[in-house]
Amino acid sequence: MEILKIDTSKTSGTLAPGEIEALSSEALRANALLHNRLGKGNDFLGWVNLPQEISDADLAEINRVAGRLREKAEVIVVIGIGGSYLGAKAVLEAMSDNFALLKKERKHPVVVFAGQNISEDYLYELLETLRDYSFAVISISKSGTTTEPAIAFRLLKAEIEKRYGKQEASERIVAITDASRGALKKLATDEGYDTFVIPDDVGGRFSVLTPVGLLPMATAGLNVAEFVRGAREMAAATAEAVPFAENPAAVYAAARTALYRKGFKIEILASYDPKLLYIAEWWKQLYGESEGKEGKGIFPASVTLTADLHSMGQYIQEGERTLFETVISIAEPAHRVQIDHDPADLDGLNFLAGKRVSEVNAKAEIGVAIAHVDGGVPNLKITLPQISEYYIGALLYFFEKACGISGYMLDVNPFDQPGVEAYKKNMFALLNKPGYEKESQEILKRL
Repeated sequence: MEILKIDTSKTSGTLAPGEIEALSSEALRANALLHNRLGKGNDFLGWVNLPQEISDADLAEINRVAGRLREKAEVIVVIGIGGSYLGAKAVLEAMSDNFALLKKERKHPVVVFAGQNISEDYLYELLETLRDYSFAVISISKSGTTTEPAIAFRLLKAEIEKRYGKQEASERIVAITDASRGALKKLATDEGYDTFVIPDDVGGRFSVLTPVGLLPMATAGLNVAEFVRGAREMAAATAEAVPFAENPAAVYAAARTALYRKGFKIEILASYDPKLLYIAEWWKQLYGESEGKEGKGIFPASVTLTADLHSMGQYIQEGERTLFETVISIAEPAHRVQIDHDPADLDGLNFLAGKRVSEVNAKAEIGVAIAHVDGGVPNLKITLPQISEYYIGALLYFFEKACGISGYMLDVNPFDQPGVEAYKKNMFALLNKPGYEKESQEILKRL
């Protein structure tokens, strides 16, 4: 069975025959740039070969520390923002029971997140809730000074030290940070925290296969070795020497580039399983931050179907024709639920009697695709055999590889994010941060 299958056939009403294949040389050149490190942003390409470079010893150390945290804590708070939390959150949501919070017995700690916002109510409610549970912290920051996670860590560090004392706190706090510099690295060294390194050549949105993603997954009891194995096999399937037609990342990148050049400026990532909601959130950061620059780029949006057919469905079907859809399809669910016959049939559903719910969902997926294509929305389809650590690892690496290829085909640097600094400068000026006096005066005049 294929790790992942990409189907571009439902673009035929928009793209001429051979139009995707005509970009094959361009896509393969872009892929080669990722491997030979000759393209823009080449100092941030450590993620390309990362799956092969993760050793058994690396995984053993991650599992060792995760095991200690599981023994000590009922709740693990992961502090980070952007790529420092979205990858782990995406995998945990995909692999979790939808109703885990209602389960009376738990085998593993609950993993929650902080530092991804500056909501006072969120932090208050988190601190109040933690009073009833033993907890530990994984703090993720290259610098240790990024505002959102730094505020959360200051508050949680104080709480953990107050409750357990500084010595025990050092056993309950793990830092994932720079190898040698930065505020968090210095603190971790001074306090004796276990630390893991964020590689200098791996940007945040490409960091899910570093300890940034792997340690939170391991604390939740996921099989990180299987996750890495899936990524490793997808890396082989999308390597430089793989021909275009056999390389799913190159095909996906070429298809979305062809559509973009035809005027389709918005890509909607759709799935028919709510477990994939945060995969879409991770994907939106990956593509939005990588491509959206120099006045270029496809705008990434997402929907969870069939739910969003009752909210966004009308626009997708008949709105402005500037969007295309990429559907993540899961071939086989993990469980079976069959619809039974009802003698009264008041709901009129007896025509479905004997069918599995997944059969209905699959027919909805096919019907929606036909309707959207008929309505002028080109469709790409990515099929995974099932949701598991192995296949999710493969899917995330597939998206990373396709993102790098797409960015080079767009002729931007996919690995920087200069626009992200604009809001920080204004925020620091409004907060009168030392060193921002001039900016503070200028922005106050504008207000």
